[in-house]
Amino acid sequence: MRDNKFKFFYIAFVGYALIAFAANAQSIVIKNATIYDGLNNTPFVGNILIDENKIKKISSSNLQADFVIDASEKIVTPGFIATDTQLGIVEIGALSVTRDDSSKMYKIGFSIFNAFNPNSTLIPWNRSNGITSALTLPNNTSSPIGGLGSYFVLDSKLDVTGTSDMVMIGEFGGSSSKSRAEQFSMIEDLLILASSLTKSDINSDLELSDLIDEWSISDAMNLHPRDMRALYQLVNNNLPLIIKSHRASDLLKLIELKEKYNLNIIIMGAQEASLVSDELAEHNIPLIFDPMNNIPESFDELASNIQMASKLEEAGIEMMFTVSRSHNYHLIRQGAGVAVANGLSYGAAIRALSSTPAKVFGIKDRGTIESGKIADLIIWEADPLEPSSMPEYVFVNGENIDLTTRSSRLRDRYTKKLNKPVIYRD
Repeated sequence: MRDNKFKFFYIAFVGYALIAFAANAQSIVIKNATIYDGLNNTPFVGNILIDENKIKKISSSNLQADFVIDASEKIVTPGFIATDTQLGIVEIGALSVTRDDSSKMYKIGFSIFNAFNPNSTLIPWNRSNGITSALTLPNNTSSPIGGLGSYFVLDSKLDVTGTSDMVMIGEFGGSSSKSRAEQFSMIEDLLILASSLTKSDINSDLELSDLIDEWSISDAMNLHPRDMRALYQLVNNNLPLIIKSHRASDLLKLIELKEKYNLNIIIMGAQEASLVSDELAEHNIPLIFDPMNNIPESFDELASNIQMASKLEEAGIEMMFTVSRSHNYHLIRQGAGVAVANGLSYGAAIRALSSTPAKVFGIKDRGTIESGKIADLIIWEADPLEPSSMPEYVFVNGENIDLTTRSSRLRDRYTKKLNKPVIYRD
């Protein structure tokens, strides 16, 4: 018994020592890795040099560094980017005091950036499953378009790394409160208003307040100057608009809006996208969807099918994945695996989790394994698209991140001790 205890503590000590050394090393080489770089369909075996938080070199030749990780027969991918989360703004959905995802005052210009909590327990949980950065989105407001999402690097540092207010969200389709005809009219009225705004307008709260009173749509919706500025960004500064919609006819109406107002539209949900895939591809509209969602949940989703991802790949549409379960955003890789099992190429699945989000949302220096890029990397124990496979190493900004989570601490507390602790004494 004593020998087993000693062995356990020795292994734990050595493991933590290696993690600490790798985290503090000036340079790290990952050697003999099977690399999916987020660019090509096929992997290659190579060595990766990480130094000063960046990928300095990728080579088939031996590379020198302070610390070496042998990744023989291991898959290395870019850190995965989740595109539809509430990480850092919702801790427990049923507990309102832990939710910072909605506003009663602001509609279009509601920003969640300043509410982000880098110490959320959900961040280590998703990071230990391969998610190294994420788009955090608010709940849709009473406006059919409105609410600003931000991008965050999931390093759990109080000095937050991210980009504020980089996307707007919206929704168009079947609703219990508004007909889609009313939704479309409201969206178009707001876009007409946005198109009328000038730079001098948005620099003056007084000017914006006067304009709000002049326009019937802004007055009826009780908009604020903050909302008007967000509208201006949408139409004039190519702000991405993630709009949730499913029905094929609705997707065509969104294409119409994109062309008429030169919008940067990304469609989320899109369960009937395969019916209009040629049109979506022609107009270069990326999609975010759940590849496991093959059963219609409404009359807007009657054409849902498990082969949708492979059909969209054939059409040449850029795709990203989401998941229906809150908190467990890492399950996007399970969805990617399901898509591969139903015809999607493996390389396209990896891109949907990494380089495609980086490209679509302008996330510079991340999403691929290339020289000069920031070192957000995952070394996997096995196939990353198998939900039972876990990362052995997670690098964020070139730092080897401790994979301990609240869940793992609870597991260790109650399974590795013969004499279980009494809660009030420990």
